[in-house]
Amino acid sequence: MNTKSIYPVVLGLALAAANHAAANILDYNGLLSGLNEFPANASPGTGVAHAIYDDVAHTLHVTVSFSGLLGLTTASHMHAPTLSPFTGTAGVATTTPTFAGFPLGVTAGTYDNTLDLTLASSFNPAYVTANGGVAGAEAALIDALNNGKSYLNVHTSQFPGGEIRGFLSVPDAATTGSLLGFGLLGLLAVGRFVRHSR
Repeated sequence: MNTKSIYPVVLGLALAAANHAAANILDYNGLLSGLNEFPANASPGTGVAHAIYDDVAHTLHVTVSFSGLLGLTTASHMHAPTLSPFTGTAGVATTTPTFAGFPLGVTAGTYDNTLDLTLASSFNPAYVTANGGVAGAEAALIDALNNGKSYLNVHTSQFPGGEIRGFLSVPDAATTGSLLGFGLLGLLAVGRFVRHSR
């Protein structure tokens, strides 16, 4: 076997790992339901929200899927911070009155968009002011997400205050560490293979 052909693969994996290490990528997930609203409601609607934060690019990639709503959608956004983790209410932190491009007037749908957190337009103007500017708003939102004090909800004609919502949280750190460990073991295995095949 030509061992020189594997060097670009190893180099590519190493560069990808180094690039990933340079950026702190945080992944948040939440299940949306009427029971998670405050006060809770009996909506049969459900949904899933996912947000990925990149602290180098200063972006928040938000995806939402929902179905079974009783009312027609009127808005969706993220709120922060609540006083206590995973409970209570807070003001709107992100784009008002709704995420740009969020499907309105429907009972089911999907949303996929990336917020540029260096732009004031990605936030509620009041949230920017309360946090001393755009950089402060970004820091405050990420702090709320990291501490279980931010939720995403979907407002509808039947539930103007929110028909379904879910707090966004970071997956278990042990899971993230395990994935990183498996990646490093893979790189070591490739390195050993290259050494022994000479």
